[in-house]
Amino acid sequence: MDRPRPFPTVAIIGLGTMGTGIAEVVARAGHEVVGIEIDDAAAHRAVAALESSTARAVQRERITESERGDILARFRTFPDLQAAADADLVIEVVTEHFEIKREVLTSLDAIVKPGAVLATGTNALSVTALASHTSRPDRVLGLHFFAPAPAMKLVEVVSTVLTSPETTDAVTELVRSFGKQPVAVGDRPGFIADGLLFGYLNQAAAMYEARYATREDIDAAMRLGCGLPMGPLALLDLIGIDTAQTVLEAMYQASRDRLHAPAPVLKQLTAAGLKGRKAGRGFYTYEAPGSATVVPDAETPAEAAGAGGGRPVRSVGVAGSGTMATGIAEVFAKAGYEVVLAARGQEKADKAVAALAASLDRSVAKGRLSQEQRDAAVARVAAAGSLDAFADVDLAVEAVAEDLPVKQQLFATLDKVCKPGAVLATTTSSLPVVAVATATARPRDVIGMHFFNPAPAMKLVEVVCTVLTAEDVRATVHEVCGRIRKHAVDCGDRAGFIVNALLFPYLNNAVKMVQEHYATVEDIDSAMKLGGGYPMGPFELLDVVGLDVSLAIEQVLHKEFRDPGLAPAPLLEHLVSAGCLGRKTGRGFREYARR
Repeated sequence: MDRPRPFPTVAIIGLGTMGTGIAEVVARAGHEVVGIEIDDAAAHRAVAALESSTARAVQRERITESERGDILARFRTFPDLQAAADADLVIEVVTEHFEIKREVLTSLDAIVKPGAVLATGTNALSVTALASHTSRPDRVLGLHFFAPAPAMKLVEVVSTVLTSPETTDAVTELVRSFGKQPVAVGDRPGFIADGLLFGYLNQAAAMYEARYATREDIDAAMRLGCGLPMGPLALLDLIGIDTAQTVLEAMYQASRDRLHAPAPVLKQLTAAGLKGRKAGRGFYTYEAPGSATVVPDAETPAEAAGAGGGRPVRSVGVAGSGTMATGIAEVFAKAGYEVVLAARGQEKADKAVAALAASLDRSVAKGRLSQEQRDAAVARVAAAGSLDAFADVDLAVEAVAEDLPVKQQLFATLDKVCKPGAVLATTTSSLPVVAVATATARPRDVIGMHFFNPAPAMKLVEVVCTVLTAEDVRATVHEVCGRIRKHAVDCGDRAGFIVNALLFPYLNNAVKMVQEHYATVEDIDSAMKLGGGYPMGPFELLDVVGLDVSLAIEQVLHKEFRDPGLAPAPLLEHLVSAGCLGRKTGRGFREYARR
């Protein structure tokens, strides 16, 4: 086997944002970089960008002025492909169209030396098909960097059935020498990260198109409910709506999965020239083309004209004794509400209040709360052994098992116990709120308040109105969310609401990748954390949530929307049947030490 090639000279074809970023990475790693760009203005921008970024690095004492000079000297730009003749590795990052990339690669094939490696930066097109148009398919692969290339750690190294192992090994080692994390993937549209990401983005676009929720609420829900760095619609604007449409078209052609069929709104926006930030307008409107500053437009929600319109809430009842109920009670108590925490029996209620007090003790120990604030919050909470204690509460919040008959029975009891005008809220994450509401004689007073776990830390509450919910009940819950310092987003009464409806198909698709032996659990988790900026990989998250809980939510989504693409992955069903439920059982997609 030949020793890995050192690739002393690397040519980058196309000096747009991505090409410029890759050129910086390669030049900083000590390689001679030949930048090829037919647009003089783009070439000048690339040089200016490298000068600017290296100047900042000197200011931050990450490199010396001498090192900066060396980096700049290693980067030269040319207008013609012939400049790549002596390159050891050529990376094309031109427009994401097959014919354009094919023409570039076939031209390079005739120009570069026999031992040179050709790499395509595509994230949607077939690397195999591109390689087949060259005389060296064994030396062609995909190198998928993520934007911004200097900052993002992930690089997907895409081998085809024709790529030689020596080529893959040599390029993989090169990527490591850049300080990046290479992930080996096969040749299919989207690879790992985009293969999972774009399906999720497409579903968010479809959700917006259906007017199920506003663009602001969809984006806030995914940022605050999942800890993502950007909401899906803002991310589509950043990526480019035309680019997203191209990627999704390629994915759909390969998978025929309706979840990958581009939402019509993507085609409409692209046809209208509203391609996102680069055009100054996409899902949002920006200060100028290329600007990241969002400015108000016709869809921007009006500022709330002060509080009002809701029912007065002074006291809150929380039904349940589990982690979620205890956390919700803590949130209300810290915000100054009088709270009744009711469980099935006084002993359970007392234990729940003790757990609440212990949680507040931890906040005091961490300096997040004073002892006086802790004592005042605990004093506001009363433990009760039955729902009869809710007779005088203004808001009753149910947080019991995710079982419809159980919830319906509880709401029938609340209907008898609670005073007229009290707001009744369910924290369900997947059940129809209207089915809970109609268990009472006052469905206008019933609403969904979906808190996220852990309730004291998570800022999001999904506010779910049914077709029967009164407007002043919605206003009441929004006012309460403001007082308890939660961000309320409105959504309709359908399975999954916003977060779970977007999150769990993404998790399910990750399971399908493993099931199809396309990638490993570890590589998929790494790809989504390093390439997508996710706080946890999909399999880490599945094991934390619980595979049984995840399966139940996916079954509800599949039953509601009847889309074959939402059918739970058989591998997930098999693990649940085997009792491998994640961290709580010591084994899920990974094994964990028993506590």
